[in-house]
Amino acid sequence: MKLAVLDGDRAVVVIDSVVYDVTDQLPTRAGRHGGPWLPWLEEGGTVEQLQQLDLSSCPQQPLDDVQLKAPLSRPGKIVAAPVNYLDHKVEMSEQKTIAEYGVFLKANTSVIGPGEQIKLPYTDKRTDQEGELAIVIGRKARHIGVDEALDYVFGYTGVLDITVRSTEDRSTRKSFDTFTPLGPWIVTSDEVGNADCLSLQCWVDGDLRQDTNTSELIFDVAALVAYASSVMTLHPGDVIATGTPAGVGPLQDGSPVRLTIENIGTLEVTATADKAIAYADRPGARQEVRILQDG
Repeated sequence: MKLAVLDGDRAVVVIDSVVYDVTDQLPTRAGRHGGPWLPWLEEGGTVEQLQQLDLSSCPQQPLDDVQLKAPLSRPGKIVAAPVNYLDHKVEMSEQKTIAEYGVFLKANTSVIGPGEQIKLPYTDKRTDQEGELAIVIGRKARHIGVDEALDYVFGYTGVLDITVRSTEDRSTRKSFDTFTPLGPWIVTSDEVGNADCLSLQCWVDGDLRQDTNTSELIFDVAALVAYASSVMTLHPGDVIATGTPAGVGPLQDGSPVRLTIENIGTLEVTATADKAIAYADRPGARQEVRILQDG
């Protein structure tokens, strides 16, 4: 089943090309920032509950007539996997992989949804797209084993891990507002099937940049969930970005970005350089130079 969100924090289910508004059938209401599905997951929402919804009584619209929002507008946390494909390790001349780096966190305020804009922060620093499969956690998890990890996965979605190529820590370079496009919806794990064998493609400006299969992941889905749970407690609605394959590259003002993942769907956004500034003009940069000169 596909879970999506419309304006006004309306919770919807998408079947074929029809959108069913199930907001009034959910026992929870949208939280202040997280949208309608986050509190539902936090209260123990399950696929079995979704299957009991009476869709015939729900308001319906054609999918083509609506604009979807981020399925989780403010996840509890966004955990991300660096260097989790060997071809990306080679591409970036990395000496280590996720096995040595571990995971990192992205700000949950960086999430945007389908049709929204990635705001490029700097005019003179490269900002790249990174297309990835994202895991949505369905149950509280701490110190779980690989063999049980998939039982804690509610579903999957697409994510673009937008990244500035500068000298700051990963979390900083990837946490700018708008740097985590998420969507187009959450697909429940039963409908996705084997998440370790999904084709993934990402286009920028109409050019195919990334073309891989999740079978190439270094830490597969179960290993990644288990590892993350050994570091921190995972809660329902948390998102884990599984890492990007080779093919990352710079975004330009107006660049359309399209991510398609097998059995999940297509996420489309655009980039804008409106209000981008020179890297040297970022807050704190000039003061640092002045202190060094005066010292």
